[in-house]
Amino acid sequence: MQKTKASIYDFPTYYDLVFGSDTAAEMQFLEKCFQRFVDGKVRRVFEPACGTGRLIYRMGRAAREGGGLEVGGLDLNEKAIVYCNRRLERLCIKGRAFVGDMSDFTVKRPYDAAFNTINSFRHLQSEDSARGHLEAMAGAVRAGGIYALGLHLTPTRGETTDHESWSARRGQLSINTYMWPIEKNAKKRLEKFGIRFDVYKPTQSLRIEDALELRSYTAKQFQQLLDSVDPLWEICQWYDFGYDADKPIKVSSTTEDVVVILKRRG
Repeated sequence: MQKTKASIYDFPTYYDLVFGSDTAAEMQFLEKCFQRFVDGKVRRVFEPACGTGRLIYRMGRAAREGGGLEVGGLDLNEKAIVYCNRRLERLCIKGRAFVGDMSDFTVKRPYDAAFNTINSFRHLQSEDSARGHLEAMAGAVRAGGIYALGLHLTPTRGETTDHESWSARRGQLSINTYMWPIEKNAKKRLEKFGIRFDVYKPTQSLRIEDALELRSYTAKQFQQLLDSVDPLWEICQWYDFGYDADKPIKVSSTTEDVVVILKRRG
């Protein structure tokens, strides 16, 4: 097996497959949240840290018969953005993504709804950049629109889920993914994880190894962050990664996975 140390984000096709297992559930969940919490119709949606655009392109494609949905997104990785925009263009979907920093950006016109569901928010490694993101998102979402933000919290009671592994397949391409903790520093609020893609194709196998550095949040710390940008956002509801819009949760000291629905105040 060939081995390489590289950013997983530099392999858009593999990334799209690995993180696509929950796509259908995420889409159904977000569509219900749009209907339930957004004031007025949702004609334009936005995803910060969109990566390959696996959600926005599917939303745009699903909405074409109903008159179309304009999509937008941003990501720091240029390869992922090129991949995303080529797919949007090929499918004649309105809107494009751009390369940008999700802690400091502007859009030409606010969107009706936005989402970031798979922990990308925690790549922002300081309180200032996290707050900057929420402030930038307040400029990217119109009054009465929502932002669905998902992340893993650090429980202060009970055991944490440290190791993860899962597999994905598309045709003759299969990928086994592993994640494990390298370092956890509660004082610095830093969590470093190793991640590995074992890629199998008919004529080749490849191992890609990377490390992810994420900022940690207890439930209290995350609530304090949300309070620091008040009155920009109102908390509508909390959910977990089961993506069931009919089953909200109460956040406690044992909660790990959350999706908070934030509504842009007027």
